[in-house]
Amino acid sequence: QVQLVESGGGSVQAGDSLRLSCVASGSTLSIHTIAWYRQAPGKERELVANINTGGMTDYSESVKGRFTISRDNAINTAYLQMNSLKPEDTAVYYCNAFRTSWSGRFDYWGQGTQVTVSS
Repeated sequence: QVQLVESGGGSVQAGDSLRLSCVASGSTLSIHTIAWYRQAPGKERELVANINTGGMTDYSESVKGRFTISRDNAINTAYLQMNSLKPEDTAVYYCNAFRTSWSGRFDYWGQGTQVTVSS
């Protein structure tokens, strides 16, 4: 089992930056792919960025060039650095960790952290 706790959300102005953190406990994060999702009111949850166990990253087109996902396996923490924030980035951001094995896929979620960007 992996427990995930996000932090770092808040209310900012357009153009500002925030860094979200996702701290894992209960198991080592290094064997999991980490992803950040977000969900805006009335919309479906969408994938924002992910980083695999080898450090390869991928981003949605809407955040590419502005957001950076990273991980520090030594302290069981993942990050989402968000720069040049826009009002459309307003959402609850969730950290996800998953791994796959012969027995299936194991997904873990944090409780979410609110990010509000005003114009």
